[in-house]
Amino acid sequence: MASDITFTGERFVPGCTGEIAYEHWHRYAFARQFAAGKRVLDAACGEGYGSALLGTVASSIVGVDIDADAIAHARERYGEENRVRFLCGSCSSLPLPDASVDAVVSFETIEHLHAVDQPKMLAEFARVLTPDGLLIISSPNKRLYSDERGYVNEFHLHELYRDGLASLLAALFPAQSWYHQRVAPWSSIWSEHPVGSAHAWLGDDTGVVSYKPPEGMYFIVVAGRVANAVLPTAPGSLFTDAAETELKRNESNAREVLRLDALLLERDASLDRQTLHIEHLEKLLAESDRIINERDIRVQELNAAREARDRQLAERAQTIATLDARVVALRTEQDRLQAELRALERTIAYRQSARWWAKLPWFRLKLWLARNR
Repeated sequence: MASDITFTGERFVPGCTGEIAYEHWHRYAFARQFAAGKRVLDAACGEGYGSALLGTVASSIVGVDIDADAIAHARERYGEENRVRFLCGSCSSLPLPDASVDAVVSFETIEHLHAVDQPKMLAEFARVLTPDGLLIISSPNKRLYSDERGYVNEFHLHELYRDGLASLLAALFPAQSWYHQRVAPWSSIWSEHPVGSAHAWLGDDTGVVSYKPPEGMYFIVVAGRVANAVLPTAPGSLFTDAAETELKRNESNAREVLRLDALLLERDASLDRQTLHIEHLEKLLAESDRIINERDIRVQELNAAREARDRQLAERAQTIATLDARVVALRTEQDRLQAELRALERTIAYRQSARWWAKLPWFRLKLWLARNR
């Protein structure tokens, strides 16, 4: 039973679906035409699926990878003695003799090396190739892959633009035939200089014109060691998986868009209903505010009336207090006058008595004596 290889998000393993499967499977399917009947090196072979695919047409193939676990997995799952072999080693120091292979396949490897190590890897490829051997190499197009998308792949140490890759290859692989690859619901590979009878068209209701393929997300280069070498050419190529996972993913996305559109329409309708309800509530609130304002005015009027009544009561209380004080004063004066009246009554009663009349001459004499002294 082959040991499991965990998908890290970068190195492809069988079982992955969608865009990454289209890209990786298509490159190896495309490379089979250059590997038929030849001794092939699959540099940075990873899990080994690509080496196994090339092995169906190559006379022999050796897959090399720096990851010992990946090599152990590949040997267990795909290895065939002599014809399909797997070796652990670095692409900058290949465990192979000089001029021992007719073709080197290296897909999505060069960007995983630092800039200083990339020429070393290409030198190793040139060393193990025969003089008329081919290098089939791929690399992400930095302009589209990273720059335009604002994307950073943490596994990539040094990505290349087209001119940079061409210049880097030129020292050891001056003969170059360029292809581009990108993924729609299928993966496509096309030559910069198309050959054969394949046609592509671009049309709409205004007419049909020849379709000029766009710049690819990835470059694939078939390169030779001799400057004037005649390189094999290939027509454009399309690839999709048997389950059409990318197409189904796109269809699923389209269904999801329709579902979200329906939800959006329902949300808009709900918002409209809520808006009407809010307007109704605002009218009720305005009416409530009007009633409250009227009540506030009435309360203010009642408060003013109560304050006026309170002032009147206070004035009445003050008047009552004043009157009470006057009543007390009058009663006091009445008591005093009644006392004086009683005294006068006693005096009058005394003077009307016989005793008083007997003493009257004596009082008059004393009064006269007092005046004549």
